Amino acid sequence: MSTPVATANRGRPKDPAKRAAILDAAKQLFLSGGFSGTSMDAVAKQAGVSKLTVYSHFSDKETLFSSAVAAKCHNTLPEPLFDLDPSQPIRATLSRIGLAFIDLITSQEVIALERLMCTMATQDPEMSRLFFEAGPQRTLTAMEQLIRAANQQGLLAVPAPQSAAENFFALLQGCEHMRTMIGYREPMTATEAQPHVEQAVDMFLRAYGHS
Repeated sequence: MSTPVATANRGRPKDPAKRAAILDAAKQLFLSGGFSGTSMDAVAKQAGVSKLTVYSHFSDKETLFSSAVAAKCHNTLPEPLFDLDPSQPIRATLSRIGLAFIDLITSQEVIALERLMCTMATQDPEMSRLFFEAGPQRTLTAMEQLIRAANQQGLLAVPAPQSAAENFFALLQGCEHMRTMIGYREPMTATEAQPHVEQAVDMFLRAYGHS
């Protein structure tokens, strides 16, 4: 006996507009109700599609949540951003990534999601795992791969690329992100982000720049 998902997957090609509507609805509902408090039925209703349509795009709620987080990260930090262009100085590449990362973590949507993750940490650890693997971990992996490529081309001298990737984003977040997360200050503006990123890149290159 075939399942609804299997049946739907054999149907017509999936509609990108419906997929986008489902992801938008999922982001809204996960933010307001958390992982356990959001149902596929509710997502379907919010998106204006059938439950079968939701399942035809996303096999289960875990996949839907991961896809919603990944979509937000990809929109701000697309994979080509981490491609190493040998014709460009490594500083320029790092600065572009840094500015895009600041744009991501200072968006109201991501701030709300991170605050939700903190409140749900002890209640819904599965949501925390899915969030980290779909968002931060993918970004860290992309950065690590860029660093390895820069090592090979003699642009950087990094003995531990994985740790260096974490250090790069730690420099970018710093205490400023904590101040924003606890509501101590508003997210930094684009004007404030530029010198902040330049300082972080300077420190990173002093530590890992090829001498």
